[in-house]
Amino acid sequence: MARIYLDYNATTPLRPEARAAMIDAMDAVGNPSSVHTEGRAAKGLIERARRQVSQALGAEGADVVFVSSATEAAALALAGRGLTCADVEHEAVSAWCDPVLPVDGDGRVTVSDPANATLQVANSETGVIQTLPEGLAVTDATQAFGKLPFAFNWSNADMAFVSAHKIGGPKGIGALVMKRGLNVEARIKGGGQEMGRRSGTENVIGIAGFGAAAQAAARDLDAGRWGQVEQLRNILEKRLSESSRTTIFVGKDANRLPNTSCFITPGWKGETQVMVMDLAGVAVSAGSACSSGKVRASRVLRAMGYDDEQAASALRVSLGPDTTEGDISAFAEAWLREYEKFRARRGD
Repeated sequence: MARIYLDYNATTPLRPEARAAMIDAMDAVGNPSSVHTEGRAAKGLIERARRQVSQALGAEGADVVFVSSATEAAALALAGRGLTCADVEHEAVSAWCDPVLPVDGDGRVTVSDPANATLQVANSETGVIQTLPEGLAVTDATQAFGKLPFAFNWSNADMAFVSAHKIGGPKGIGALVMKRGLNVEARIKGGGQEMGRRSGTENVIGIAGFGAAAQAAARDLDAGRWGQVEQLRNILEKRLSESSRTTIFVGKDANRLPNTSCFITPGWKGETQVMVMDLAGVAVSAGSACSSGKVRASRVLRAMGYDDEQAASALRVSLGPDTTEGDISAFAEAWLREYEKFRARRGD
């Protein structure tokens, strides 16, 4: 039986357009910092991708700085600034900020001082979408990019960062987007590549794949493919809610990413659900995280007011443009079958 992939928020399958662009870029032998013909050819691939990412992000006129990942971009944007954030942020963000901003039960964050704060566009676990305040210092647009009609130039933020592998591009390449005229202190120093913000010979192959993926993702968004994904997500939640009265759908009353469903079945460990679904041929993620083999409850869900048992009993299903109704049906059947076994073990 063919496996079913429902973990698009973790990473996405490589798009054919990205694969083709990367294969072509392998023939670019020059160093993009060299001034000879071969070097200029490699540099041309980078600048083409920079335009593609800029256009897909609605960031014309802004600076697009290529880095190794959204995690590195977050460090570049946030390190040493002492910004505030909420506990629903990705750990790559919360590592650099003070998580004091209040979060309500639907995962929405209140920002009182935007110029000294960072706020994500959408949450990777719950899919909850935030309203960005005017004058926001930095936003994590990683999960929103390609799924929502997001434009950096209309985002109210001074900086944003994104990752290629969330939109069908290769792993190991991301970007920091900045309003022109702003600056950050380079954390990797050396040759002054990427407008002096990130030294080191550029990953030409990864960057080329990123640009092609961004262009293709923008086409999918314009074509309404994520609206179709949202319909499938809603079908799934309806099916599960009709058969499991104890299951809680996180952020159900909030604006969410069209592809994301995070649901809690109290007492049924999230990592256990992931394992039994994997054995059933379906890839999904737990709302709880593992660190050095020790399971801990999701701090995102705890920040929203869920208790430890609930926060450790979440499952995240994240769909993509290639997900079919058959995939959703197969997952629902497998999950409900295991849910009945869980109920029987508890004596419900």
